[in-house]
Amino acid sequence: MSLILYGVPLSPFYRKAEMILCEKGVEFKAETVNILALPDWFKEISPTGRIPVLRDTAVGEEGVLGTIPDSSAICAFLEKKHPEPAIYPKDPYELGRATWLEEYADNDLAGTIGMGIFRPIMFPKFAGKEPDLDTARKTWREKLPMHFDYLEEVLSDNEFFVGETLSIADVAVVCQLTNLEIVAGPPDASRWPRLAGFAKRVGGRESIAANLAICRKIAKDPYDLS
Repeated sequence: MSLILYGVPLSPFYRKAEMILCEKGVEFKAETVNILALPDWFKEISPTGRIPVLRDTAVGEEGVLGTIPDSSAICAFLEKKHPEPAIYPKDPYELGRATWLEEYADNDLAGTIGMGIFRPIMFPKFAGKEPDLDTARKTWREKLPMHFDYLEEVLSDNEFFVGETLSIADVAVVCQLTNLEIVAGPPDASRWPRLAGFAKRVGGRESIAANLAICRKIAKDPYDLS
């Protein structure tokens, strides 16, 4: 086993890299990093101070050598090193669409869910304080619907966002939706039935099950923000 994944299960970006590893059946070792007080050795291998970071000990066991920061870079590395099953489409147009949706999920969707809902709820709880439900509710009602409307339209009646098999687009989107589900619940199935079905279907895959079980124990019951 030459791969080590550094991070925390609650991070949707850590979850994304972990899900790809599991989908590809690649053995790896998970090591937790204290994101509230990053150790110096981690700062050395993650210049942005973010998680996850992957280490391939076959390349380097210490320092920067052998490490890859950022979930998108990690997933691209894993696709090249372990090409089957493919997570990135081979068709040029579908590849472009999949990587666009990965970017959208990792930035626009993540910014709204992470900064507007997940952090206002979970970070105060970590500090032993009451969650900021006012901010979370405002985000849920005013900012999140536009993202759900877009994803509902793009998904249409398809099982996956791009092509006929699971791709990086599906993984990136579901890892953000599951972070929302953990603290506030899934998309409203009466308003976004396709997206809600997707979240349940892809969020129920074996490759993500162990991660979500840990996260639900940490977060406990989700809050009703409606």
